[in-house]
Amino acid sequence: MQNVDQYYPTSGRVILHVDMNAFYCSVHEAEDPQQYSGKATAVAGSVELRKGIIVTCSYAARRQGISTGMQVQKALRICPALIVIKPDFHLYRKYSNAFMQIAYSYTPLLEAVSIDECYLDITGSRQFGNPLEIAEIIQRRIMDELGLPCSIGIAPNKLLAKMGSDLKKPNGITVLRLRDVPKILWDKPCDQMFGIGGKTAEKLRKLGIYSIGQLAAADEGMLVENFGVMGSWLKRAGNGIDHGLVNPEREQSKSIGHTTTLPRDVIGLAEARPILLNLSDQVARRLRKQSLVASGLQLTIRTPDMKTITRSRQLEVPTETAEDIYKAVCELYSRHWNKEKPVRLLGVTLQGLTPKEESAIQLDLFDYERQPKKESLNKAMDILRNKFGESAVLTAGMLTDSHSARLRNHKERGTSLQKDNLHTVDPDNE
Repeated sequence: MQNVDQYYPTSGRVILHVDMNAFYCSVHEAEDPQQYSGKATAVAGSVELRKGIIVTCSYAARRQGISTGMQVQKALRICPALIVIKPDFHLYRKYSNAFMQIAYSYTPLLEAVSIDECYLDITGSRQFGNPLEIAEIIQRRIMDELGLPCSIGIAPNKLLAKMGSDLKKPNGITVLRLRDVPKILWDKPCDQMFGIGGKTAEKLRKLGIYSIGQLAAADEGMLVENFGVMGSWLKRAGNGIDHGLVNPEREQSKSIGHTTTLPRDVIGLAEARPILLNLSDQVARRLRKQSLVASGLQLTIRTPDMKTITRSRQLEVPTETAEDIYKAVCELYSRHWNKEKPVRLLGVTLQGLTPKEESAIQLDLFDYERQPKKESLNKAMDILRNKFGESAVLTAGMLTDSHSARLRNHKERGTSLQKDNLHTVDPDNE
């Protein structure tokens, strides 16, 4: 195993897939080992609110039967000692940037595919050692410097590197060569192949294809007939073949969205307005952060019985402002939703994203004089939020009952809202 170079032809590529183990929980353990080390922990998107869902859980929790996607209430029944933690995405991004900087120091060919995983092309990194040595160095540094465990797959392509990183968790390193595919992968069910979801696996089973080995041996024409162009990919994947390159250039977002499960059902547009305005503001801010504009949007509504509907529309002109997004989603809500029906989840997704500098934003004759003021206001609000947090600036329409109560209390006491890091802005009265 010491001379891993011999496993790859000189003309081939060597790819690593670095996958952080139970990333969110591991970050909290690294930050506060005395409280969390070795304990059953879980990060949930909604801890206090009803029907919170487990986003990820520690390996100690997994041994107790806890799994991702499980409702918090159920998880606590299974494991009463489970420690449920509120997510802290600012902290996760900090650790994500740190582990990727470690990986980047061994090759500039790094492709971040999510907050907790990346591909590295180390074909030209032989000065740091052979592939196994480089993987061991990266894994050890991430643990020593950040206190985080990770698994790494070493392979001649991205597909096998990803499959390899999944084989030994936590804190494993796996070399997966093309010649290893029949022995290691072919007896596994198709849904264990990266890129094959439950529906595709079910369709393959109906065709009599249950294992990756059977997929590798299947007739390509039959696969194409049943799956279209994906059929050829399925055949190649079954044989461990992947021609995708590590792309260090991050692709522009295809959409930007945000959803929220509500603490209580809302009925009617009047009750939905503050939530829709908050959602519009959040996605607009993320849009501006990437210097993009949106030409379309989608509204997501989920009922208490978990039925979900989506409705989309194109905007008359591309926009980056919460005001335009809010008006459009309110119109969608009014047009497509019965005001008497309760809603438990709302979401807003922006679509048709293009760089702002490439978009010709047409201004209304009566609006063009206000546009510079709007942009200045947006910049000022963004700066305040970056410094003081998301709730540092709220427009009047965003105020929930709790915010409104705080506002009344401040007025009654004659004190300043700034002491509470809460600022209110009226967009129509800059």
